[in-house]
Amino acid sequence: MKRAVICFGTGDGVPCEDRNHASFLYRLGQTTILVDCGESVDRSYKASGLGYDAIDAIFLSHLHSDHVGGFFMFMQGMWLEGRRKPLKVYLPGKAIKPLREMLNTVFLFDEVLPFRLQLLALENERSVKVGDVRITPFYTTHLDRTRAQFGKKYRADFSAYCFLIEGGGLRIGHSADLGRPQDLEPLMTGPLDLLVCELSHFGSQEIFSYLEQRPIKRVAFVHIARAYREKMVAVRRVAKRLLGGIESLFPVDGDEVKLNRR
Repeated sequence: MKRAVICFGTGDGVPCEDRNHASFLYRLGQTTILVDCGESVDRSYKASGLGYDAIDAIFLSHLHSDHVGGFFMFMQGMWLEGRRKPLKVYLPGKAIKPLREMLNTVFLFDEVLPFRLQLLALENERSVKVGDVRITPFYTTHLDRTRAQFGKKYRADFSAYCFLIEGGGLRIGHSADLGRPQDLEPLMTGPLDLLVCELSHFGSQEIFSYLEQRPIKRVAFVHIARAYREKMVAVRRVAKRLLGGIESLFPVDGDEVKLNRR
């Protein structure tokens, strides 16, 4: 059975000439989930050769455009490629109504889609079971400053989540976007086979030092800030020195990270 993470988009939130925005496909035996739908997940998924009924659920960590900007075209792609299996999409709860309105605005009505699309609210620490995989969202502080600045004026959902993914004898952490490295603490209550971790919103040495001596087998650094991409040789060297026995990976778009059981 296939166990791997396909990195459809590893870029950060700025325009990037050689990387797509955040989107990661987790294939865990009989269960397949997609975390985030950054631009252009539709093209990347088509290129993968996977069938459009393969995905069992989608998880949107938060509502920044680089994490949801490809969602509507992906839904259109599923329609035109004939998906039939019902699809559950988990996202911050207050975003469900405006997202549904946007689907209607771009003519992706329920009556048009040949599959049942359910939009469901993520809740902090409340696990979701998809097939034989359990996904637990944990609140992060990524949007706290934005909430403090704009929360009184705008009714947006300022929630952001990281995820613990458990199934098939594997324990995987997915950071999405963080406000601080300590947001990962709920994922560190047991050994991780893999941590897919952003490297954009804080200093590289800060996150490396936080992860040092943690019970993690491998870390795949993604969402790497432009400033770090311009000096990757130095970043890799510091990661190797500070992370010690933790294997550090720096995947690019299209890379497949195999998931090995403990």
